[in-house]
Amino acid sequence: MDVWSIIGWGGSALVVWSLLQTRILRLRVLNLIGCVILVGFNAVVGVWPMVGMNAVLAVINVVHLWRLLRHRHDDAEYQVLPVNSADAYLGYVLQRHEKDITRFNPGFTLAASPYAFLVQHGDRTVGVVLAHDAGTGRAQIDLDYVVPKYRDFTPGEFVYRRSDVFTDQGFHQVIAPPRMRDSTPYLKNLGFHREGEDLVLNL
Repeated sequence: MDVWSIIGWGGSALVVWSLLQTRILRLRVLNLIGCVILVGFNAVVGVWPMVGMNAVLAVINVVHLWRLLRHRHDDAEYQVLPVNSADAYLGYVLQRHEKDITRFNPGFTLAASPYAFLVQHGDRTVGVVLAHDAGTGRAQIDLDYVVPKYRDFTPGEFVYRRSDVFTDQGFHQVIAPPRMRDSTPYLKNLGFHREGEDLVLNL
């Protein structure tokens, strides 16, 4: 197999692999790279219909990436909705994603979390934050969950930094759960800092 055949098969494999991704941003990036590779490969071998198709797909991916990244931190695109911890829809969301939640949050139970917030992107629920009162004006986060498609967009920032849902309850500080202490890039981007054994965010 010559070099160009390897490149062609590699580009095709990358396009197929991109379609298996659960994260929408990763899907678009990988699909774009695969399409660009296939544009070059098909141009070399002279298969012009495939050049045209992959060029169009590459442009579509660029447009979608631009839209995704443009609204990544847009307050108008995300809303935070306080809900009752016994809310039926909250229960449905948690049950719907139970396996994924348990994978990253072993031992999690809803019973200890009287404060519950849904993160909405349009009519789609993309995240859930649950917390309880840790005393002295501090909220202890019990669950910070984002559905796989939106994990590259850190919608948690709209709960902690761009809404008043915690300060409206009288909290002035948020404490990250122990299992999230290894997620320091995510937490640091949100403004969490270390105080003793805890990672905390001043509101």
